[in-house]
Amino acid sequence: MRILVIEDEAEVRAQIGDELTRAGYLVDKAADGEEGWFKGDTESYAAIILDLGLPKLDGLSVVRRWRASGVTTPVLMVTARAAWMERVEGIDAGADDYLPKPFYGEELLARLGAVLRRAAGFAAPVLSAGNITVDTRRMTVTMNGKNVALTPLEFRLLRYLMHNSGRVVAPAELFDHIYASEQNAGSNALEVLVNRTRKKLGNAVIGTRRGYGYILDA
Repeated sequence: MRILVIEDEAEVRAQIGDELTRAGYLVDKAADGEEGWFKGDTESYAAIILDLGLPKLDGLSVVRRWRASGVTTPVLMVTARAAWMERVEGIDAGADDYLPKPFYGEELLARLGAVLRRAAGFAAPVLSAGNITVDTRRMTVTMNGKNVALTPLEFRLLRYLMHNSGRVVAPAELFDHIYASEQNAGSNALEVLVNRTRKKLGNAVIGTRRGYGYILDA
């Protein structure tokens, strides 16, 4: 799953990026509001972590622009400001949650996970579809109660399809949320990954809709 981090402080931006990468997310970054707004408006992200105090365009203006143009990507707003009214402003502007600075990495991941689950219609950190469960905190998968060993790429594939259960996901969208931009993935890399994952979970779990994409059929 690809996450956009918009934060002007280089150290904090790197800290958040490292936490997300260790948790298995793909990370794009922006250092100011204008760059962040453009990326969030034109690219596909599972969620966005947005600082409130940004140069060029503040966080409130960024999220208001997104919501006004129909961008529904979940937004977790981070802020060093203590005034509760500013946090309320952020929620009213369209943010889904906020996290005050300074924060621990575990809380960041917990709040991000909750935002992602709510957007997908899940309440708990363990996602279920048929006889398959995905623990998004422990990054484990079980099928019929037995552990299934997946590679990081296979886990990203299953997790994204699980979060989009019931929806056909286009190959281009799935590719963007699985492979980092610096990876030299070949043109058939996604198809190979899907087939490899099917061998571990069963061919019927990931369905193909010819000309449209993939869907979790569990």
